[in-house]
Amino acid sequence: MMVDSTLAQVGKNLSDAMRILGDGQRETETGPGKWRLSRTSIPGPLQGDGQDVATILHLVHNLIHDDEEEEEEEEEEEDRPSQQRMQHVGEQGHMALLGHSLAAYISVLDRERLRKLTTRILSDTTLWLCRLFRYESGSAYFHEDERDGLVKVCRLVINARYEDYASEGYAVLSSRQPVIYQSASGRPGLGQHLCSQLGLPLSSLCTVPCNTIFGSQHQMDVALLDKLIKEDIDAGKLPLLLIANAGTPGAGHTDKLARLKDLCDQYGMWLHVEGVNLATLALGQVTSAIMAASRSDSMTLTPGPWLGLPAVTAVTLYRHEDPALSLAAGLTSSQPVAKLRALPLWLSLQYLGHSGIVQKIRHAAALSQQLLQKLKALASIKTSGVVSRIPLISGASLRDVLGSLMLSIEADHSGMFFEVEDELSSPVVLFRFSQEMSSASSGGSVEAFCAGEKEVIDAFNRWLGEQLLQLVPTSGVDVVELEDEGTCVRFSPLLTAAVLGTQEENVEELMEKLSELVPVMSSTMSLRQDFREEAHRHAPSLAYVEQLSWPGLGVVRYEPRAEGMDESRRKQELEKINSQLLKRLQDLDTDILFSTGPEFGTQEDCIFVGMVTEDADVSELVDTVAALGRDIEESGRLLENMTEVVRKGILEAELQLQLASEEKLMEEGVLRQLPLVGSVLNWFSPSQSSVKGRTFNLAAGSLDSTESTYSTKTQPGRPALQDSPASSSKRHPGQRLFRRSGAGSDSFSETSSVCPAEESTTPGEESTTPGEQSTTPGEESTTPGEESTTPGEESTTPGEESTTPREESASPREESASPGESSASPSDGVQEDSRAAGVVVPEDLHPSVQALTQLQDGVSEQRQPEGQEEEQSGR
Repeated sequence: MMVDSTLAQVGKNLSDAMRILGDGQRETETGPGKWRLSRTSIPGPLQGDGQDVATILHLVHNLIHDDEEEEEEEEEEEDRPSQQRMQHVGEQGHMALLGHSLAAYISVLDRERLRKLTTRILSDTTLWLCRLFRYESGSAYFHEDERDGLVKVCRLVINARYEDYASEGYAVLSSRQPVIYQSASGRPGLGQHLCSQLGLPLSSLCTVPCNTIFGSQHQMDVALLDKLIKEDIDAGKLPLLLIANAGTPGAGHTDKLARLKDLCDQYGMWLHVEGVNLATLALGQVTSAIMAASRSDSMTLTPGPWLGLPAVTAVTLYRHEDPALSLAAGLTSSQPVAKLRALPLWLSLQYLGHSGIVQKIRHAAALSQQLLQKLKALASIKTSGVVSRIPLISGASLRDVLGSLMLSIEADHSGMFFEVEDELSSPVVLFRFSQEMSSASSGGSVEAFCAGEKEVIDAFNRWLGEQLLQLVPTSGVDVVELEDEGTCVRFSPLLTAAVLGTQEENVEELMEKLSELVPVMSSTMSLRQDFREEAHRHAPSLAYVEQLSWPGLGVVRYEPRAEGMDESRRKQELEKINSQLLKRLQDLDTDILFSTGPEFGTQEDCIFVGMVTEDADVSELVDTVAALGRDIEESGRLLENMTEVVRKGILEAELQLQLASEEKLMEEGVLRQLPLVGSVLNWFSPSQSSVKGRTFNLAAGSLDSTESTYSTKTQPGRPALQDSPASSSKRHPGQRLFRRSGAGSDSFSETSSVCPAEESTTPGEESTTPGEQSTTPGEESTTPGEESTTPGEESTTPGEESTTPREESASPREESASPGESSASPSDGVQEDSRAAGVVVPEDLHPSVQALTQLQDGVSEQRQPEGQEEEQSGR
């Protein structure tokens, strides 16, 4: 088979381009002539010598993937799963892209050959689509904008209904204003776009409300439409065209096309149908509601997303016998190049074949049914099933109600049990999370919720859709806002499956993730009231913020005491404390998410608590938030006054140390302060020092005695263990915070009962200390002899004493009895006490406070008696 060399080169160039631009085929650029384009690059001048194809393609590759690589790096740093950003392009997609390249090549052929080729391409594509979607004897118009086909159809109808329109133009419309009818659940902005393109006033657009008595709330009310048409005719207007839906953009519901077609025939109107459900016309079994679309005057198809074809035009199929009016409306063109828009679709349809097209649509429909059947097993998930209902309508007369009832019964010949929407046949699955309510709440209907509860449910469903899309990106779920149902999650595989490559295992994964998220949402919803009550219990230090749009447990704000603060100072303190509180909460060992809320939220300086599980201990959570807030507030206030407190404490410490040194000098005499004489006197007659240690309490700013430290072995002023927020409740090893113990509560109680018993033995041990100390004098009596025989062992005595518990408990007397230690006891006692047991400093205090404490130690060292310094120098 002979192949044109140019066509072969086009195919080769396209293959090379796809290889270079492919998402997974990233080649490293090397060489002085190649550069990488970054986001901040400035466009440069056009090079005079030009560049080869490979270099240009690499430039395009960099333009596509530069920002994407930076986002991937950010996702890796934040440990977030990367999402697929580019469409899945299969072999049929390559054929569509090849069609655009071939269209440019074919357009340079001679006119006669171009005319024959484009006519064949257009005729083949039209015939295939009409047979595939059961639209016999139709014509096709290929257009880039999905709305453009409807605009051209409206012009065709205007030319047909107004005979003088071609000669007189818009002036003929003033005699009898045309009216275009559309559904309230139709595509947003479609009617306004029609009026803008056709030059019609907005008064020519009539929006028909949806059902209010029977049927789906997303279906056009046929009885009301009939009434509106009669009113317009009586007002001298011309009913021109009706836009119906075979799959509404939001819920995917189909209007009563059969009844609408009969109504249009009655009033001489044009019926145009659009929607995603039109794709099911290609299947072997089609419901009667969708089959009625084949009787319409025109329909718009979007085969690109249905079949996974990139850059493929939309198609409007229509029936009209006058080719001149079609040419005047722009549905046909005398220019052969305009017909080349069908070339990518022509190639793709041939590549897929009839069986391949049907298989893709059947696969998408099967995915919908698979998800729908599994969703019905979840109690808290409500699908978009439509049931017949007769609610109370305010302002409606008995005649209107009975008239709508008769019209609905006439539409279905099966008696009173009728359906308006076959849920099992819809390829669009709509579901939402709905908390189970009591039997007295109207079966959990949306009407039973108050406005605040409905907003909370909408926020939870919005979070659910975002989480499912992030966890299972190949599912293609999205979030839609509906007027009656509220926020829902939509699964429309006809629009996403071919593009994303969705398979049955992806639906299984979607259900698995949904089964994991629903219990969390249910438990969070049930604990929101408890969280609110616990927050009110801690008022006014902890304020509960009503944020209905937050999908989580709730929102709180710590309110510091504002005595003596102006408004600006109070706001600064509020922001500072809550920001530190948020950091402290985020550092806790818990799986609860704490954040600052939405990026563009209205509430500032708040703690937003995320979803929780059913075993969450709300009381402990709120207590911890309040305790940490108080701790941060007290630490902040202490830090503000710390400089003055420490300064006064140091001055008082200097004064007491000086007085203690003078008293020691008076007791021991001047001779004992001399280096050699003092050593001899201390050897023959050891002196008993009366200098006692001191402890500096930073919180109180006072100097206290250390006698209680040695008697109770605890530091005074330090809070007990049970007062700490982190240890407010006993937990199993490995158990996270804010979790109830559940079945292990007995073991927790046994563990907690052990700790007080161990602490109770401490006084008993301390009671033996006097007895041990009573033996100390005997030991001390032997100390001089030992020291006399072994003078070199004096330096090792303190070390020996520190390793013996009894000697450690009697350390004050032993220190005073040792000759080498007696002169150093005044300063050493104060210094050791200030370091070991004297300073009560919060653990999270600023480093400057620790520096000031160290400054106190330095002062103690500087105030050592001169005799001790001389004695140390003598040694």
